[in-house]
Amino acid sequence: MEYNQAMDKLSQVLSAKRFQHSLGVSQTAGELAGRFGVDVQTARLAGLLHDCARNISSDSLLQKAEAFAIVMNDVERCQPVLLHAPVGAFLANTEYGVDDPDILAAIRLHTTGGRTMSTLAKIIYLADCIEPGRKFPGVDKLRRLADADLNAALLAAFDQSLYYVIEQGLLIHPATIEGRNYLLQR
Repeated sequence: MEYNQAMDKLSQVLSAKRFQHSLGVSQTAGELAGRFGVDVQTARLAGLLHDCARNISSDSLLQKAEAFAIVMNDVERCQPVLLHAPVGAFLANTEYGVDDPDILAAIRLHTTGGRTMSTLAKIIYLADCIEPGRKFPGVDKLRRLADADLNAALLAAFDQSLYYVIEQGLLIHPATIEGRNYLLQR
């Protein structure tokens, strides 16, 4: 499916606010891709589709994850919203015709991150954090870091995410810790 076709379809399934966020992530991903040597069109498509399952209810996400044979951990079972990323990767493949494994992995990892992230996956995770519509304390620092050093920006984004999750009293996904530790060990 072409970018514009995916955009038209996505505009029908997401709320207006979520669709605008997806457009912002797509734009930001394209800019980061140009800076860090990734195909811009690939990054824009991954950014556009990263939240294609975000408006699905928690109960439906659990059902879809089971139906799609997505392996879930206890954190995801307790916080099903986290499943929008792996369910979204499945839907990007089956409903939007994306068969590029790098795009699908980037969509799958955009919420939790992980130990082994491609440059595209790092870009999508970061673009989701810093797209123009994001307004939270520390976002400008993340944007400045993203101008120069993708790994430093990703590490700061992991830290920001962990602070937020702890502040909200939510469970911490082990993939985020693994991703952060992996960056620190390099």
